[in-house]
Formats: sequence, C-alpha cells, structure tokens
Amino acid sequence: MLSAKVYERNTDNVALTFTQRLSSSLGQHPDLILALTAEERMRSRHKFQTLEGQIVFLQLPRGTVLHDGDLLYSQSNTVLRIIAKPEPVLTVQAAMPLDLLRSAYHLGNRHVPLEITSNCLRLSPDPVLRQMLEQLGLTVVEETHPFQPEAGAYSHHHSDS
Repeated sequence: MLSAKVYERNTDNVALTFTQRLSSSLGQHPDLILALTAEERMRSRHKFQTLEGQIVFLQLPRGTVLHDGDLLYSQSNTVLRIIAKPEPVLTVQAAMPLDLLRSAYHLGNRHVPLEITSNCLRLSPDPVLRQMLEQLGLTVVEETHPFQPEAGAYSHHHSDS
C-alpha cells in the first residue's frame, strides 16, 4: 500500500514513474489501476492517467508488452495493476469449430492481431475483414470488450521478475 509519505507527495498529482514488472505470485495489492487498450499495452515508454486520476509514466524495457493483470512497481513503492480496457472489437463465431479455424487461418495470413478463445475470435474493427468473414459464413458482431490478442509464435510471455 502507499505509505503516508508517498501519498503526501502525490496529492499534487506529481507523475509516478514505473520501471519494473512485479511477479504476480507475490500477492501484492495494487495502489493504482491503469486501464489500457491492446495497442496502449504495447507502449513501453509513455505517459498515462490511472483510473484514480494519477499521472504515470511507463519506462519499461523497449519491446515490453503488458498483459491484463500485470503489476508494475515504482521507485516510490507504488504498485500499479494493468487491466485490459474495453474497446471496439469484432467478435467472430461459427456454427462449426472447423469454420472458426479456417477464419483464424485466413486472418493469420494477413497478420491480423487476433484474440482466440474456445468459441470465438476477436479482432479490431475492419470493414474489409468483416466482409471476408461474413462471406465465409461466419457471424460477426461489433462489441465493446477487453481485447487481448495473441502474442505470436516467436514472442515470449513476460517473465515474472
């Protein structure tokens, strides 16, 4: 939790800088919550505002991709939880699992960031891709939902440091 000293220092909304990722297994409780879209979670060095109104800077190693539930740590002993912010997405469903697999294949060939679940696919809205998926016989619905695309075959999920 925030110490009284840290809280006092931040009453003027002085920006906090987060430079480290914490292991989620440590059982830390967050002091602040930062909701980010999928695109924003790929920004390792950027200024944001938390749900509590606190200005924060992320200064993480270049190439860091944040995930829903990640915990970050500042030099002032503040813990920040990252959550996936709901954003516009296309949700794709199929009557047959093989049809969903085929659509994932076609989207993968186009290098489309894609969230894969057991019963649907999610992607950022795109009218051309929507038309292609509908022509393949899939049901495509526009929704607002936290978007968590796959990291890719050659990327590694973060280590708990």
